[in-house]
Amino acid sequence: MSKALPPEELDPVRAADEHWMRHALALAERAEREDDEIPVGAVLVSAEGEVLGEGWNRNITDRDPTAHAEIVAMRQAGLRLGNHRLLGTTLYITLEPCAMCAMAMVHARIARVVYGATDPKTGAAGSVFDLLADPRHNHRVQVQGGVLGEEAGSRLTAYFRRKRGKAV
Repeated sequence: MSKALPPEELDPVRAADEHWMRHALALAERAEREDDEIPVGAVLVSAEGEVLGEGWNRNITDRDPTAHAEIVAMRQAGLRLGNHRLLGTTLYITLEPCAMCAMAMVHARIARVVYGATDPKTGAAGSVFDLLADPRHNHRVQVQGGVLGEEAGSRLTAYFRRKRGKAV
């Protein structure tokens, strides 16, 4: 009788997604702890598994409305690669991207986006809008949502409750 394989051996993509999402969650924690920003983190990974860029929300700190976690990570990667095209990469984000970030991903030609919590107000990866898969664009991004979504969502809910002075 054979032993059951652990989940990471059954599905290496899922194991990698969870690994990188945990990295993004650690970045989200830094957003809150270091900058008192909304705890959203992002990490951009090459097809070979190399971190090309990472970041967390910095729009308040940097006084820059475009400094969402995803944009920060993509900017780092573009500088590192010397190219605005981020071909073959996967972007891990703790929160479903907004329209601005989604369109930047399309423009950058990111291959895949993996996010944690859905955003029922401004989500642009299937919740409210579906910009990443819109057939009118010349590039579509593969999307996987809900990876460690409960943990990512709980962190955001707790942050906003603390900001509003409510008990967690």
